[in-house]
Amino acid sequence: MMMTDSDVRPPADLREAIEQGRTALGIELGSTRIKAVLTGPDHAAIAVGTHDWENQFVDRTWTYSLDAIWSGLQACYASLASDVREKYGTELRTPGALGVSAMMHGYLAFDADGELLTPFRTWRNTNTGDAAEALSELFAYNIPHRWSIAHLYQAVLNGEEHVGRLAHLTTLAGYVHWKLSGEQILGTGDASGVFPIDVTTGGYNTRMLTQFDDLVDGRGVPLKLAELLPAVRPAGEPAGTLTATGATLLDPTGTLQPGAAMCPPEGDAGTGMVATNSVARRTGNVSAGTSIFAMVVLDGELSRVHPEIDLVTTPAGDLVAMVHCNNGASELNAWAGLFAEFATALGVSADSSTVFETLFRAALLGAPDGGGLMAFNNLSGEPITKLHEGRPLFLREPGSTLTLATFMRTQLYAALATLRIGMDVLQKAEAVKLDRMYAHGGLFKTEGVAQNLLAAAINTPVSVGNLAAEGGAWGIAVLAAFAATRDQSQTLDTFLTTSVFADAQLNTADPDPADVAGFDAFMHRYITALPIQQAAVDHS
Repeated sequence: MMMTDSDVRPPADLREAIEQGRTALGIELGSTRIKAVLTGPDHAAIAVGTHDWENQFVDRTWTYSLDAIWSGLQACYASLASDVREKYGTELRTPGALGVSAMMHGYLAFDADGELLTPFRTWRNTNTGDAAEALSELFAYNIPHRWSIAHLYQAVLNGEEHVGRLAHLTTLAGYVHWKLSGEQILGTGDASGVFPIDVTTGGYNTRMLTQFDDLVDGRGVPLKLAELLPAVRPAGEPAGTLTATGATLLDPTGTLQPGAAMCPPEGDAGTGMVATNSVARRTGNVSAGTSIFAMVVLDGELSRVHPEIDLVTTPAGDLVAMVHCNNGASELNAWAGLFAEFATALGVSADSSTVFETLFRAALLGAPDGGGLMAFNNLSGEPITKLHEGRPLFLREPGSTLTLATFMRTQLYAALATLRIGMDVLQKAEAVKLDRMYAHGGLFKTEGVAQNLLAAAINTPVSVGNLAAEGGAWGIAVLAAFAATRDQSQTLDTFLTTSVFADAQLNTADPDPADVAGFDAFMHRYITALPIQQAAVDHS
């Protein structure tokens, strides 16, 4: 369990901090939940608010409506304000600092009047293959399907009418930040999922900007990309303040007042790095929720372009190798829901936490190689395995061992399999060294299960910390506090190490040799069975 300020400090002290604005508010729009975290003077969480939401699959596009974004943000903020009121007997009026984070990448396109030109296209869409391939070849730099520039160029290739009216392109975090502050800005980490960043300058790669402009001009689409993209700011730099309009957008009751200093908006990958203190070189983290991805801070450039590896940056602008898999825990959630339904049919009452813990702990008793079972967890397309649409599958051989333990271990292995493919590129093909790997996200809530299996999957010790429990919303609150209080000589790494994580507790799992061998055997079967997964897409 994460220890909060409210566990160790009297409520009166924290009430005073809230009333004096010595707090930081972080809001993150994840794939299935919007979360708000208020931190106190010691950077620990003192109040939390949440709102569950889901994407929609409309016209074969994964999207969220703008109405859902704002109604969700208002519900989340109301939940946080209620938590403050109940715990401390006061109203949250003026947080000292504010930051917004959201799922990275995707495509939000606006005209000169600020009107949305096409429904929000999220990171989950994989219909940008032609654009991603063409841009990767042009730039000699891997451009993933989900990056904003791939969505834009695919719209050009498709001849979409809205491209001619495009005036501003941003991400979800950038959009919310814009509406709250009036500033069209992105943090460096989030910007690196829009267009390649030059880590020597901290801005967009100028050579590639020119190449893109020439490319689309040759197709009769005169765009100046640099004029369409938000400004880039590294962690610690100011990024405007909460305006009166923005305060009303978040809190229609009028209690929240304008004026909070805002930090550059970030993507969930960057806030995950902050939440796990893994922004220094030769460190990394794995975040597992609807998607699963690994972020490894590099010592230097990779030897060549790898389609499995995205090159992004930390919020401070250091080069990061990212292994991003579109499919994480959603299929596990579906099976847990089925088992919960079965328990209810038997007349057994169990909450979701109990169901998940029971199923996850059963996995530890399963055969190390999964007992001859096989699963694919792909609800959406998966670029790493060249799957353009999702088809979750469960398979087994006639002589396999079908028990709850082997079934659950196989499902957990499936959630880690595509990540392993990308990590093999880093650890084997590129010989990238890791001093430490952290893990966070819903998959790791049951202590010692997914953490142990991830250690086996990447044959690396994996740590879970007590401060990462509130995830990216806490991470962006920390970034907001850093921007508001930073000594200009202080780096983000130093700030995290000395001010935030100095007393952090870590639980580290070393890879078990039997599980390492078992996961290797599972991966051999997984790679062999990939044509079955592809056939399920091609023939349905």
